[in-house]
Amino acid sequence: MQTTIDGIVLRARSLEGDRLLNILTAELGLITAYANRTGNMRSRLAASTEALSYSRFVLFTHRGRVTVDKADSNQIFFAVRADFEKLCLASYFAQLAGELLTAAEPAQEPLRLLLNCLHYLEEGKRTPAQLKPIFELRLLTLAGFMPGLVGCRVCAEYTAEEMFFFPLEGELACGSCLQKDDAPKSGGVPVSAGVLAAMRHIIYAPAERLFSFTLGEDGLRSLSWISEQYLLTRAERSFPALEMYKNTAL
Repeated sequence: MQTTIDGIVLRARSLEGDRLLNILTAELGLITAYANRTGNMRSRLAASTEALSYSRFVLFTHRGRVTVDKADSNQIFFAVRADFEKLCLASYFAQLAGELLTAAEPAQEPLRLLLNCLHYLEEGKRTPAQLKPIFELRLLTLAGFMPGLVGCRVCAEYTAEEMFFFPLEGELACGSCLQKDDAPKSGGVPVSAGVLAAMRHIIYAPAERLFSFTLGEDGLRSLSWISEQYLLTRAERSFPALEMYKNTAL
């Protein structure tokens, strides 16, 4: 059976001159496919099957094995590849998508999120410091791990003078409720009004308005740390590309 589909390569692993690809598509979600004879740079499949290449694939499925018959590049993201910090962040995005998304389930919104983030990196229209928490929180939300940010988990207060976020539970609590003797207090992270507003925007805003918010440098650092802690508690693993990105961003 032959299928033509657009997708972005999240990972390309070399196998004795061939490549084993993890591809994110809108219609089929995550798929695994083999690209034969890609070790030679003259191969017609070499560029279009590299990691982070967004390509149109012609796939052939036989006895459960998916093979790339043909691939034409839609977008290579040259500017991302040419900047080491951007490349590390993009690789982290790809690792997250491969870890959090489920195979064989449609992934229109996750694919759109990834492509938009790569576009903003490519064009320099948003900073890596802003794109990182956007991708983390939005992808978690799309993958079924939306944090509870409507209000305090005890009294449901939407805004309060002091608000705390609990990464382990993914919930908010206000300062007044945390002063009560029966309220759990460990693990809460103070979150400013601006950072909380940004978190709510990221998980609730329609896709076309996702990137339309501003936050100062201190706020972005706080937002990035909080979103990262929440992500790591949900993923229950570390990400080498994240550590590499953080080292380049120092």
